[in-house]
Amino acid sequence: MARALVSPTLHPPVIRTPSFRRLHQLPTPLNPQPSAVNSNAAPPLLWKLRPVPTIRRGIRASAEPHQGNGDGENRRLPQALSSNWPKSFAKFAADNFLPLALVSGVVLGLVNPSLGCLADTYYLSKFSTFGIFVISGLTLRSDEIGAAAEAWPVGLFGLASILLFTPLFSKVILLLKLQPQEFVTGLAIFSCMPTTLSSGVALTRLAGGNSALALAMTVISNLLGILIIPFSISKLIGAGVGVSVPAERLLRSLVLTLLVPLILGKVARELSRGVANFADGNRKLLAMISAIFLSFVPWIQVSRSRSLLLMVKPSVFLVAVVMGALLHAVLLAFNALLIPSLSALSGGSKSPFAKKENANALLLVASQKTLPVMVAVVEQLGGALGESGLLVLPCVAAHLNQIIIDSFLVSIWKRKVTEFEDSKVA
Repeated sequence: MARALVSPTLHPPVIRTPSFRRLHQLPTPLNPQPSAVNSNAAPPLLWKLRPVPTIRRGIRASAEPHQGNGDGENRRLPQALSSNWPKSFAKFAADNFLPLALVSGVVLGLVNPSLGCLADTYYLSKFSTFGIFVISGLTLRSDEIGAAAEAWPVGLFGLASILLFTPLFSKVILLLKLQPQEFVTGLAIFSCMPTTLSSGVALTRLAGGNSALALAMTVISNLLGILIIPFSISKLIGAGVGVSVPAERLLRSLVLTLLVPLILGKVARELSRGVANFADGNRKLLAMISAIFLSFVPWIQVSRSRSLLLMVKPSVFLVAVVMGALLHAVLLAFNALLIPSLSALSGGSKSPFAKKENANALLLVASQKTLPVMVAVVEQLGGALGESGLLVLPCVAAHLNQIIIDSFLVSIWKRKVTEFEDSKVA
């Protein structure tokens, strides 16, 4: 048994120095090969340095996508801006269609007067005025007029302010000295006009005012204005410039030009339910068509008087524009100062004048003057008070001024209401 035992022979491990080729195959930052070498046999130094390339690759990998996203965002930003500006411009044009249409008519008349003169030979301005009041009749709702009966004292004072009180400012306007004199006379005629046909009601609705009261004052003042305007111009302006205005002929012409189309539009609305539904469902479209019709008037008038307008100094026209803005500011101040007094005289806090909705409607509607009726009046005067284009041009600027000023006023009111509601919630 002892001879069967064989003692094992122990061989020391052979330590081999790795060759250059072997070292070259070890993992390096430039040649990562984790499967080529056993991790247990790797030298300690190389084992410790092995995670470094992984970290660097991770940093590089995480940085490159971020850089790529940043470039993508930078590339998409101009594309987003370029794709959004047509929508922004379209919204701006829709919100400011009336002033843009009026300004476009004036510019077109100055640039190419031949087209406007051709349109004048076919009496396009009279047809456009007829169309404006047909549209006004189509969009006139009976229930809205009846809803204003509760605030009748406010409406009654509004009518008096529009047709009796504010026309008296024409005497003050005629005292101003400006060449050409038609600029002054035109603004004096403008102060005798009834309220605007659409912008006063629209701004009242935006301000949260009594839109029914605003509509009632608009309709009634324009109807009564047909009866009163000829005599107001004859007494307040015609006598001041030494001209006799044919009041009866002007009244007859205004009835045919303004009252008849208004009645036709209203009758069509009442007789046909389909017409009423179409008018109610397309009020914005009809307002744009009415604005286009209105822009025909300054276009034709400016085209006819372009040679005279070019002789006017820009500084003089700027003075006329400022005068129109001051006229509207004076009318706003006049009505704003009388509202608290009327409220105190008619019951204090229980007075209809004390209600903010009624006061806003009164202030906006009673302080504006309409351009279509003014143009219709100037057309019928036949040059008795001066060149038609020179009479109308400062009034176009005054019409734009009152819309812009009242738009800012309404935005201030809405901002104050929002701040008040936010403070109540807080």
